[in-house]
Amino acid sequence: MSVVTSSLSGDQTKKLLSLLGHVRLSLLYKASIHGYTAAAFHARCDRQGPTVLAAFNQAGFLYGAYISKDYTQNGQHVNDDKAFLYSITDRREKPLRVTSTNGQYGFTDANTGPCFGALVFLLNNTAAVQYIAGNSYNFNPEEMHGNDLRLTECEVYRVEDMGPILMKPWRNVLWTSERKLQLKEKIQNYKPGVSSVSMAKILLVGPVGAGKSSFFNSVNSLFRGNMTSQAICGSAGTSLTNQFRTFTLKSGKGGKPIPLILCDTMGLEDEPGAGLNIDDIVNINKGHIKDRYQFNPITPLREDAPGYRKHVGLKDHIHCVVYVVDACKVSLMSAKIVEKLAAIRQKTNQIGIPQLVLLTKVDAACPLVAEDLQNLYSSHYIQRKVQEISVHLGVPVNSVLPVKNYNQEVDLDQNTDILLLSALDQMLNYADSFFENQLEDEEP
Repeated sequence: MSVVTSSLSGDQTKKLLSLLGHVRLSLLYKASIHGYTAAAFHARCDRQGPTVLAAFNQAGFLYGAYISKDYTQNGQHVNDDKAFLYSITDRREKPLRVTSTNGQYGFTDANTGPCFGALVFLLNNTAAVQYIAGNSYNFNPEEMHGNDLRLTECEVYRVEDMGPILMKPWRNVLWTSERKLQLKEKIQNYKPGVSSVSMAKILLVGPVGAGKSSFFNSVNSLFRGNMTSQAICGSAGTSLTNQFRTFTLKSGKGGKPIPLILCDTMGLEDEPGAGLNIDDIVNINKGHIKDRYQFNPITPLREDAPGYRKHVGLKDHIHCVVYVVDACKVSLMSAKIVEKLAAIRQKTNQIGIPQLVLLTKVDAACPLVAEDLQNLYSSHYIQRKVQEISVHLGVPVNSVLPVKNYNQEVDLDQNTDILLLSALDQMLNYADSFFENQLEDEEP
């Protein structure tokens, strides 16, 4: 499964956002990948809230329409006073913006391709647009699309309002070197509350590309003092991790081990028979799966298989499960992925293992955070994403930890480190809860 990427250039994105305001664009549909059909368009764009259509032609025009209401295929003309057509081209400095002639008509909600009165996108295995003069939107076709009605690409984006920056942060963080040192020393000196266990084991679970391996590489870099890439990670559409891996951390090159183990799993995928088999989760949680076990997406590990550890102690168990979710994709997670995560959560609850959520890529999700990581807890948008994933997975809001992994950087950053260390600290706090429950169970 290939990664679907936007065709918008940086300049086109900037000009489009100048029309839409402080919003985030999430790609829903790309005709060259999903097909130039009405069925493919509606399967991905119906009931997605505000959307913007982006059409590209050989004349160098980017044009389309913004609507603030859902596509539902009800066959009606939809009044939408926020809707408009637009056109962007290098031939002029500013984008063209056109509203409907009566200030109300937005689009026709048919089961065909998108219809905006004067512009009808013919998604019937064709890459073309029909122009109907004088219908609802009046414009000069030369200015709108250069009289070129053949498309080279057609995309639809979900438009999410980022909201204002909050006057009061919804969580308090000390962004100081002293706080970073305090957290780092606390983690380095951590001791599990059970004498038979020397290191806390944290399991990372999540969809493909959410950032599980990148999280390990980031915290490993933090403790090493330079960028590392021990865990395989990248941008492929399928899981790059196909083994169960247990990673230890060291303070500095060849230094003292940090008393925790991060366990990486194969990513979750939509398709049946692909990605991590959720029946393997129980064996992982109970410590039966050995390091470097090769996952089989179709068949879970059996007790008589070579990778199965029969005799386990508390040190082999998982002590905290962490669900890793891309902040950019919270609203776009498929029902199948949500269902798989819910099934894993149920199995994990039955064993009594505490669970957290790691919300990654917060800088990619919110421009305010990308501008300054210290804006994280003043971002209304990130706060909404935290609340949304809390509902999706059925975890408390205070169990959702936003972080930024290292990606393009070649040098460490104090603010990034503080978020990563805070997340690790909370994971160890939750592992302590697991150990305390074991001690209570052992009491007569």
